[in-house]
Amino acid sequence: MNAARFIARRLRFEGKMAMISIAISFLVIILAVTISGGFRKEIRSGIADIAGDIQVSWPEVGALASDNPLNLSQPNLAGLDSIPGVAMVRPAVYRGGIVKGEKEISGVIFKGAAGSGLDSLRVKIPATLARQAGLAPGDKMTAYFVGEKVRARRFIVDSIYEGVLSGSDNLVVLTGLEDLQRVCGWEPEEVSALELVLTPQGRESMEQIAQISGGKILSRTPEDASAPMAVSALSRYPQIFSWLDLIDFNVAVILILMTIVAGFNMISGLLILLFRNISTIGTLKSLGMTDRSISELFLRVASRLVLTGMAIGNGLALLFCLVQGTTHVLRLNPENYFLSYVPVNVNPLMILGADAVAYLAIMVLLTIPCLFIARVDPARTVRVG
Repeated sequence: MNAARFIARRLRFEGKMAMISIAISFLVIILAVTISGGFRKEIRSGIADIAGDIQVSWPEVGALASDNPLNLSQPNLAGLDSIPGVAMVRPAVYRGGIVKGEKEISGVIFKGAAGSGLDSLRVKIPATLARQAGLAPGDKMTAYFVGEKVRARRFIVDSIYEGVLSGSDNLVVLTGLEDLQRVCGWEPEEVSALELVLTPQGRESMEQIAQISGGKILSRTPEDASAPMAVSALSRYPQIFSWLDLIDFNVAVILILMTIVAGFNMISGLLILLFRNISTIGTLKSLGMTDRSISELFLRVASRLVLTGMAIGNGLALLFCLVQGTTHVLRLNPENYFLSYVPVNVNPLMILGADAVAYLAIMVLLTIPCLFIARVDPARTVRVG
């Protein structure tokens, strides 16, 4: 049996405060990782639901044009769903409108998409509009569409959703595709845009897939004709993705700070353990054990404490994620954070990666106090003991 392992099993690390510090540090690290992942997942999914990850429309007028639709039978629009990373291609119609509430009117964007699951003249409205207009599921909602002539439609509110793009200046009302095609006076093959919804892996290379899509459309378009343009959500909403990048940077800072805090608490605890066992170190040296083997012994003892604190911190963090994920007890102001609650996303690979990085960094820091072992003189310490 390995001597260092045998002796390490019989040594006790009395650093309760160090273990508490380790547990708190790992709790904060895992919460930061899961909340950051939750924001990225929910916001990206919300953008994909409202506007697609990549939107194909006419470059001059965009998707809100009511007099220049795309035709789904155009040869240059075929085959976009075969591009790697594209999960589905969804035709959509956009139209600006006005909704009259109890006390005020609100400018909104109506969106009809294939596969919305909504019956004719039924809509899903954002929570912000529901508050402004005093609407609830089952209520009737009158909307006005301004063009060559004003057209009015009376919809029934099917449900209310919390959207990441639901600020007071960007209200998106979801309805059936056919409803808006009739409002615009379009044929079944005419739409405002095609939305490309990407796979989770594809979203990591969103800009590249947008370029591939645009190049494929352009290559199939005659030289004397204008081609629709593929624009990614990253280009349409740069401020949102910049905000997500800032969150990721903050997570990296938290990971570094918590690792340093936990590491230095462990260093102090390990130094105390070494001072209390000077005679033991001297005895082991006199028996022929090398400094490296003795260091390994004490690092094993410290590692056991770090792993215990890590397990406690991980357990508490996952418990929080379970409660928050099912109840959304912690709320946010959507005007500032795009979401009305603190999102969590438990990604096992991300959690294991954060644990591994923090653990290795702490163990590297713990090699510093082990340098003290080389300064212990067996002749003096054994005689004193």
